[in-house]
Amino acid sequence: MDFAEHCLNIVEGINGHYRLCEQLEAASASVTQNIAEGNGRVSTKEYIHFFVYIRGSLYESITILNLLERKGIINNEKLNELESLGLEIVKMLNSLIAKQRGYL
Repeated sequence: MDFAEHCLNIVEGINGHYRLCEQLEAASASVTQNIAEGNGRVSTKEYIHFFVYIRGSLYESITILNLLERKGIINNEKLNELESLGLEIVKMLNSLIAKQRGYL
């Protein structure tokens, strides 16, 4: 939720770049939505499937944040903060996926 909220706060302050803003909104918000939907699934295979989607949404969000930093819309400090948070979530997802697959 924190990651999505930070991304939405950034989008609210941007004029222009509407497509990138929409993509960042959708990708960051889908992280929490897919966590909820994945937890509602019955089979382990479906559960893992949603967590793989979440990982993709995080990487998409981080890529957009990098573009925004390159354009000077966000500063490097904000990018590093959100990139670190996103990658921390990716590590947690990887652990959950590995545990569900029986690797841990």
